[in-house]
Amino acid sequence: MRSILAVVVLVPLVAGCDVGAASQAPGAAQPPANLPFQIQVVADFESPWAMTFLPDGRMLITEKAGTLYVVSADGQQRKRVDGIPAVASEGQGGFMDVVVHPGFATNRLVYFSYAEAGQGGKGVVLARGVFVDGEQPVLQKVETLFRASPYVDGNGHFSGRIAFSSDGHLFFTNGERQKFDPAQDPKATLGKVLRLQDDGTPAPGNPLVAKGFHPAVWSYGHRNLLGLAFDASGNLWKQEMGPRGGDEVNLILPGRNYGYPIVSDGDHYDGKSIPDHATRPEFEKPKVSWNPVISPGGLMVYSGKLWPQWKGDLFIGGLSSQSLIRVDVDGTNARKGDQWPMGQRIREPEEGPDGAIWLLEDGGRDGQGRLLKLTPLGSASR
Repeated sequence: MRSILAVVVLVPLVAGCDVGAASQAPGAAQPPANLPFQIQVVADFESPWAMTFLPDGRMLITEKAGTLYVVSADGQQRKRVDGIPAVASEGQGGFMDVVVHPGFATNRLVYFSYAEAGQGGKGVVLARGVFVDGEQPVLQKVETLFRASPYVDGNGHFSGRIAFSSDGHLFFTNGERQKFDPAQDPKATLGKVLRLQDDGTPAPGNPLVAKGFHPAVWSYGHRNLLGLAFDASGNLWKQEMGPRGGDEVNLILPGRNYGYPIVSDGDHYDGKSIPDHATRPEFEKPKVSWNPVISPGGLMVYSGKLWPQWKGDLFIGGLSSQSLIRVDVDGTNARKGDQWPMGQRIREPEEGPDGAIWLLEDGGRDGQGRLLKLTPLGSASR
């Protein structure tokens, strides 16, 4: 275990790179000026993917290869959590999201997603376990709640993001696995946002059952859904990676078709064009799209505790863009806000209990990924 002394630094400005390119070693370039926050380097992980806060201020952090850590509130101490199933970590696969149940304080349930190999290829799994704290933390009674269907070959576009609504339903994303057509296939869960009960069964009243869809489907026509979060008004926001161009932020509405691969604001990687959303008004269009791309990682809705001017806005980690992106939200409308250069691939933003913004660097192929804490300029480092 490494414990890194916290220091306040400015993260370097580096030009964007291809989505799969390795990131720079920490501290390898000069910092940019005019960032509206100070950045505290807290710790270092091996290709981290997701994080969430426990009620006592500690964090759960996943690493792509299949490790879960419980980390102290200051980030300086960590313990590996036992009980995690074996994961398929090739390509974009691995140990993915981690979220605690809304009733965690009493039921101690931790939900997580990961890629696994099975009949027909690979797919993403939703699972949960009971968190038992102590000198050697462990997830006990781990159970599989839901498997994407069908399993297919390949190592891309698993998605696997998890979000709980205020009424206790669990929303889960399944990517289209770089297979295109499953996003429109009513029987497949690929390329969909799903609404489940907290035991993983399809929620009653899902909007597309009568049309012959898989009973878990809430919305469809998606590509690679890597961010999912509810705002304070109960609106569900989602971001996804587009093809060559056309990264999107969407407001997710029940039963709507978001058009992929029939429409996109980008084109196929082989150069073939895809009609824009504007050409097919029957499909739900994105609230915001980017071309050139930002390669969006995780997504959060900010509470405004430390930066009141950003209350309700979306924050997105940028991978190839090596940036932190803010989307300005006004009710159910959204527009581009800031895009701050961070000098490293940002996989995950998360808000801490005091309103600080925490980031996980993706680490790329060099295997490293720092945990960063952002606070307003002039605030005390702690």
